[in-house]
Amino acid sequence: MKSFFSLLLTLSTCLYFSQSKTKIYIIGNIHDSVPNYHPKILFSILEKVQPDIILHEVDSEGMKEYESDKSLKGNEITASNLYKLKFPGTLRFPFDFENRNQYRKDTGMVPTDNLAVKLIDSLYKAKKLAPSEVKIYENYLGTTQDLMKIAELSPENFNKPATDKISEKRQNAQYSGLLKIVEGRSEFVKKFVVKPNGEKISYKDGFTLMSGFWDLRNQTMAKNIYKIAENYPGKKIVILTGFLHRYYLIKELKRINNGTYVIKEFYD
Repeated sequence: MKSFFSLLLTLSTCLYFSQSKTKIYIIGNIHDSVPNYHPKILFSILEKVQPDIILHEVDSEGMKEYESDKSLKGNEITASNLYKLKFPGTLRFPFDFENRNQYRKDTGMVPTDNLAVKLIDSLYKAKKLAPSEVKIYENYLGTTQDLMKIAELSPENFNKPATDKISEKRQNAQYSGLLKIVEGRSEFVKKFVVKPNGEKISYKDGFTLMSGFWDLRNQTMAKNIYKIAENYPGKKIVILTGFLHRYYLIKELKRINNGTYVIKEFYD
């Protein structure tokens, strides 16, 4: 009898600590409204989860704009505003890399990243890429197409582990695969853009910086989420992010978790 009560006490304690942990829901989004995913759908997801805190993929300035500019029509802010209207006590915070957009412009990552991909595409269409480069680029195109098809389905489909694996494959194809093409061809060394400070930067150097920034940005976002989870123990936290970031944030948050939180899916 004594052992039975000891077991019951242990189970009750485990259940208590499980329930008291912060719950994190990482919801991968399509930012703009489309027939299969729009603010009302996201709002219904938020109503189901009933978060205490909503985190937005913006920096502090972007969050101020979110809260002051009523003309913004993106899925996340529209659904978030509807939810906060219904539950005024909801807290909202930014979690993105601070000064993200200006940092990318100042360093020359923007617009060299897109210009480099456009140049690869033009070389591909002109049949000037080497066979190994063709394979790399077609892998990038194929995984991009796979995700575009999934993005036409219901949100459960672009918020599941199988899609996370494709997203990771696609991002690796871009920031590791395409980088090999950029680093191996003289065209990307010879073409330049001018940074805001007047200095030139080659397509090669700009794309290399952007490839590294993908890791830095996601790791920074995960750290920011972690800090908020520590500051608000026992709460439900929803992270609203582009679904291409989901795999990285989940992986990184699991890596740095000290037992403070559990990661859950909105459809469980």
